[in-house]
Amino acid sequence: MPFKAGLELTELQNMTVPEDDNISNDSNDFTEVENGQINSKFISDRESRRSLTNSHLEKKKCDEYIPGTTSLGMSVFNLSNAIMGSGILGLAFALANTGILLFLLLLVSVTLLSIYSIYLLLVCSKETGCMVYEKLGEQVFGTPGKMIVFGSTSLQNVGAMLSYLFIVKNELPSAIKFLMGEKETFSAWYVDGRILVVIVTFGIILPLCLLKNLGYLGYTSGFSLSCMVFFLIVVIYKKFQIPCYELELNATSSMLSNSSAHEHMCKPKYVIFNSKTVYALPTIAFAFVCHPSVLPIYSELKDRSQKKMQLVSNISFFAMFVMYFMTAIFGYLTFYDNVQSDLLHKYQSKDDILILTVRLAVIVAVILTVPVLFFTVRSSLFELARKTKFDLCRHVVVTFVLLVIINLLVIFIPTMKDIFGVVGVTSANMLIFILPSSLYLKITHQDGAKLTQRIWASLFLALGIMFSLVSIPLVIYDWVQSGGSAEGH
Repeated sequence: MPFKAGLELTELQNMTVPEDDNISNDSNDFTEVENGQINSKFISDRESRRSLTNSHLEKKKCDEYIPGTTSLGMSVFNLSNAIMGSGILGLAFALANTGILLFLLLLVSVTLLSIYSIYLLLVCSKETGCMVYEKLGEQVFGTPGKMIVFGSTSLQNVGAMLSYLFIVKNELPSAIKFLMGEKETFSAWYVDGRILVVIVTFGIILPLCLLKNLGYLGYTSGFSLSCMVFFLIVVIYKKFQIPCYELELNATSSMLSNSSAHEHMCKPKYVIFNSKTVYALPTIAFAFVCHPSVLPIYSELKDRSQKKMQLVSNISFFAMFVMYFMTAIFGYLTFYDNVQSDLLHKYQSKDDILILTVRLAVIVAVILTVPVLFFTVRSSLFELARKTKFDLCRHVVVTFVLLVIINLLVIFIPTMKDIFGVVGVTSANMLIFILPSSLYLKITHQDGAKLTQRIWASLFLALGIMFSLVSIPLVIYDWVQSGGSAEGH
């Protein structure tokens, strides 16, 4: 999310510093004035005490003291937009491979842990005065911190773009076949998902990505959220329209002749462990990542405070928890073990206008959302390379190369669960568990009054590390076993 640039430090230094009542009497100020100098537990870790003027100006440069104008309700809506994404399409598959009880336990756990990680992030922002994730990482850990935050957020955004284009690859052929009146088995080059995703990328997405500014694209997140709510309504409605016997049409003849197999197929399971269970936690984590957007939303919150932003987070995560669980449970109870890693792709009725409508709505939403994510990745890349001045040639070349790489990945990645798995155990884990806890522990390492909080943060960090150590080998093992080519369950 772009921000208005603040005054440069040299300009600020020419300004008169406000009187004491504007500096030291603020209850939210994190500095202690003594003999014209700053005493800050965090700042003292990084360098010796500075003069009052320089420290005040430096902090002002970090958060720019721009008052927020966004209401509480709109902030909840914006954060819900940031949370909601393609991960919702993979949750029914995660439930089918964990069982209802285990999935609910994982979903509740990730929701609560994500809220706690937001709390840690807000505390870090409050202590340092930084309202941008990359700047926060740089101020705490220097250049390595900035690089790690950049890498994690970029990988998360690239993963989201991959999942969105994968939806185009999966769903657009079905929509075209429906409009042509052809059966799902119909094949031609113009209904090949790999060709269609390339056409869409370079025919629609590339021109949008070449724009110098986001413009109207910044408003597409609301449309995307509306499409996902519509998708949830359709999933619930279809649960009561699709009887379990229709699933038998996709089963083998041996299963059809076995009544016990029918009962087993249409009976919900509560705890399941199989080779695909390992994808459940990364998929849920992927679905809840919104951390790069938290500080920008916080900076724009009217009368902002840590308590108020925490309330925004709690409401948003609870709303998404309800949406995620309802989508997963109704999707699972519709298709049971036959559910796919892209739930929308499972609805294939050739005469169903409602499914066509939701399919087209989701396709349009993801096509318009990809450029928004692409802008974020490209601008972060330019800032990291210190190439902030606009250059048309560089702008075009970098855009084209990045889109080619993303398309190649979309074409050759076999299923969406692979995207959710890889991004979930890497960037999602970093953004939810490892980075917030590491930043908090570094900032408060000399604060004896926060020993209890530091213990909890340490356990949180250990949980994130354990998540990586366990999940990454299991995902790799599943790839080796399945050859990474089957949709399998």
